[in-house]
Amino acid sequence: MTTYEELQKNLKKNQYTWLITGVAGFIGSNLLEKLLILNQKVIGLDNFETGYQHNIDQAIQDATSATRKGIEDNFTFIKGDIKNLKECQQASQNVDYILHQAALGSVPRSIENPIRTNQANIDGFLNMLVAARDAKVKRFVYAASSSTYGDHPDLPKVEDKIGNPLSPYAVTKLVNELYAQVFAKTYNFNTIGLRYFNVFGKRQNPNGAYAAVIPKWTEALIKGKELFINGDGETSRDFCYIENTIQINLLAATTENKNATNQIYNVAFNQSTSLNELFQLIKERVAMRCMMQKANLTYKDFRVGDVRHSKADITKAKTLLNYQPRKDIKQGLDETMDWYVNQ
Repeated sequence: MTTYEELQKNLKKNQYTWLITGVAGFIGSNLLEKLLILNQKVIGLDNFETGYQHNIDQAIQDATSATRKGIEDNFTFIKGDIKNLKECQQASQNVDYILHQAALGSVPRSIENPIRTNQANIDGFLNMLVAARDAKVKRFVYAASSSTYGDHPDLPKVEDKIGNPLSPYAVTKLVNELYAQVFAKTYNFNTIGLRYFNVFGKRQNPNGAYAAVIPKWTEALIKGKELFINGDGETSRDFCYIENTIQINLLAATTENKNATNQIYNVAFNQSTSLNELFQLIKERVAMRCMMQKANLTYKDFRVGDVRHSKADITKAKTLLNYQPRKDIKQGLDETMDWYVNQ
């Protein structure tokens, strides 16, 4: 039995209270679903700036279907904003673990409006750190970002080697890590940062100017919309399926390994896929599942602030947290395509 399997077994027997910020978002709602399936009590905080009520509703519905029992009483929703300290403090009361997912994502959005990104990602993050510290939560796990590696050329990316940030978004995520380090040293407060590498899966929004590439391309192929690649298509990423991301969040929150706390971890699969390769993988899977509309593929200029190649070394997460990602990009896309086609 793996560490993660054993953890799930133990959680089903022992109920804790978890706070998920950004619960109405893609990753937040998937964490909510998993924790409800594991019979945990969950408090969700969201202001619906980038999240959606239907994500919460579907997470509850899917968890109910999986457990075959009513679980609504295990979930409490607070409509609030991490930029408001009092609302953060209210949400953090009597909480065992915090999974801080709330942020204003997207490199292009941060370039267009750095002040707004700073307010959510730095001011909001500090509010949550203070609230979590004062509430004496067992562990504060937060969503960091692979954008922190910036212009460092080495591949794969190793946690202790970062370069200069290439966007305001990357700056905010680096500052999060610095604040977490200071809180560990100054207040003896336990945190763990998870540097996400291109997470994908069900409930990822295909709409809007800042939509992630996998849902956006999938919708374009299903509906015959315009489809484009920034650059020559040889830009590569380490795509990480949502189930792997859920696993490491729960492992990080509950680890009893003292050496594992107050650390930063890469969250990925350790697999590099170019955008051209990704397009073919998505195209094949959509064609197998539905009548695919003709979509014209065009190449545009490289985006400002984009990293050319990204691949993670996940040795540290495997060693200290016993992280064992189960599904690679092909397996993850198989399940993700089933979800999108059924929507």
